Amino acid sequence: MSARELVVLGTASQMPTRVRNHNGYLLRWDDHTILFDPGEGTQRQFAFVDASPASINRICLTHFHGDHCLGLPGMLLRLSQDGVQHPVHLHYPSTGQVYLDRLRHASIGHDTIDLRTRPLDPSEVEHRTVVDVDGDLTLSAAALRHRVDAIGWRIEESAGRRMLPDRLEAAGIRGPDIGRLRDLGRIDVDGRTVTLEEMSEHRPGQVFAFIMDTALCDAALELAEGADLVVCESTFLDADAEMAERYGHMTARQAGRLAAEAGARRLVLTHFSQRYPDDQVFGHEASLEFDDVVVAHDLAHIPVPARL
Repeated sequence: MSARELVVLGTASQMPTRVRNHNGYLLRWDDHTILFDPGEGTQRQFAFVDASPASINRICLTHFHGDHCLGLPGMLLRLSQDGVQHPVHLHYPSTGQVYLDRLRHASIGHDTIDLRTRPLDPSEVEHRTVVDVDGDLTLSAAALRHRVDAIGWRIEESAGRRMLPDRLEAAGIRGPDIGRLRDLGRIDVDGRTVTLEEMSEHRPGQVFAFIMDTALCDAALELAEGADLVVCESTFLDADAEMAERYGHMTARQAGRLAAEAGARRLVLTHFSQRYPDDQVFGHEASLEFDDVVVAHDLAHIPVPARL
């Protein structure tokens, strides 16, 4: 199992089909487990994947259209039933507070989880903005261009240092001394001071972007900039580009263009309209603009690309 991977729980837009559940995406990122846009049926999808709802410590909603949030009530009750003890942070557009309140209290249930609601005003994130830092993980957001207020999300690992084995060997640094050097930044070896900068090189942090329900816009490009893995809606095909613009969505080819312009490494297409039964046509269109394209399907495990 990859330490960093996307588990796809659903890929349908608006209406589920026989093979596509409503939206639902679980990002496993080291010690963090983040659920994005749990649509109707998300709880049941967990029965078919190697993932536990109890591991979720953060939930991010892009907006309050039903296919992106109607699974939230069941997921919150499930976390209570599973006896989750750790805090669960819930991020969402503040302009949908009335809907969040209804979803949170949609039924009678024994609510025991420590749910920490984190509403975000879309007008305050017109450009990519940091909204939370948790250890070496930074969560950023940007307002997208949809028919209702919608927010896209970006997960970014802090930059670090990569130790260089050949230099360590030449300097006679091995075993526990490597850890001491990493922690302290400098150590004495045979009468001379060796610094971390000498024995390592800069290691950029990995990046994940989640861009749902939006027309092509600058904010989407900012979220996807330099990302290792971009999950992007591709509701329509290029022949229906006019319809996509009218309803605030993207075509598969536009998603490919977005990934190319952003300098991303891998693009995951999802949120497919029920009018297209063949998923592979989305991949074909996106690949006209971008090389590394994955067409998501329900229950797929998609690894974040290994570091360069």
